[in-house]
Amino acid sequence: MSKLSFAVLSLIVAACSAFAPVAQQMTRPSPVAFKQAEFALNMAEDTYWEDEYPPSKVLGPLMSKMPSGLLGMVSLVFLFACVYSCGQSFVLQQEPGALASGSWVKWYYVLGGAMGPLAWGTHVAAWIQRKNGM
Repeated sequence: MSKLSFAVLSLIVAACSAFAPVAQQMTRPSPVAFKQAEFALNMAEDTYWEDEYPPSKVLGPLMSKMPSGLLGMVSLVFLFACVYSCGQSFVLQQEPGALASGSWVKWYYVLGGAMGPLAWGTHVAAWIQRKNGM
């Protein structure tokens, strides 16, 4: 009980200190802060586009150099892993008592089921590369 009381008291103190007024101190901005803000602004301008599709550099240093055919194949591999894992999980759910015991949950099928968003992302990357002529 004392651990619970300590945890609740700590949460209350933390919440109260979050909303307590703090004295404002006048600080001068350093030249480094201006350079960092300038860099962030340049990076935002580099990823802006007005056409139908973005430039390849929005895909990052690795995928911007990959051809669209390879990205499409990677997307199909991820999609196959996702569909296969979901199908096999469905087969395991049909066993008697599997839902009650949770024996149908396998880590490799959960991992394979998480490949769906990766398949979508690499599909979009392949589309971007194809539109950019790669």
